[in-house]
Formats: sequence, structure tokens, C-alpha cells
Amino acid sequence: QVQLVESGGGLAQPGGSLRLACTGPGFSWGNHVIGWFRQAPGMEREGITFMNTQDDDIYYIASVKGRFTISTNDVMNTAYLKMTDLKPEDTATYYCATGPVPTILENYYATWGQGTQVTVSS
Repeated sequence: QVQLVESGGGLAQPGGSLRLACTGPGFSWGNHVIGWFRQAPGMEREGITFMNTQDDDIYYIASVKGRFTISTNDVMNTAYLKMTDLKPEDTATYYCATGPVPTILENYYATWGQGTQVTVSS
């Protein structure tokens, strides 16, 4: 069963940046929707962005728009989440996922990674 693998998490200071990567060994991004989600301690997991690789349509939730950027490298079969101007409230476990429907709702995503921790603190 294909599973995704996230990397790039870690500790960042407020105002700092991190870039998360998501790979799927043997997996091709073509004709898939890629989503990034996060779950803060004690909170429900929330979708923060998705990209429809068929038409490059991209969506961000308001709290990350202008700070986070989703992208893909088709040659490397890797998806990225570039996070800038990080805030303490961005602290969470971040997950990538793929599915057939361009939506921020996690129920439509079938393949997930194990998550990578991002901590924003001074």
C-alpha cells in the first residue's frame, strides 16, 4: 500500500521559515489532489491547503494564506509546503495526503503520511 512520507519539520523561531516535503515512493502526483493538514495538541486536525495537480488550482485557509506556499516537483515526485513568518500557533503535527477531490475536507483523502512535528517557539 502506498504511503506518503513527510520530512522537514523541526523547531523554528517566530518569524522563521521551514519547508516540509512529502514523498511517495513509487507514487506519481499526476491527476491527484495534494493536501496539507495539521493537528495541534488537543485540537482537531484541520486542512490548511490543497493543490489540484490537474489544473494547478490552489486553496489556502485564511490563517496561512500569504505565509504558506504549496508546490510540487514532478520530477522528484515530491510535494512541498513552504512556511514563512511562522507563529507559535502554527505549532502542530503536519500531514500530507492525496485524494481525488479538490477539497480541504480530510474525509476525501485516502493516502496519508505519518506526520512531521513543527514547533514554533523562541
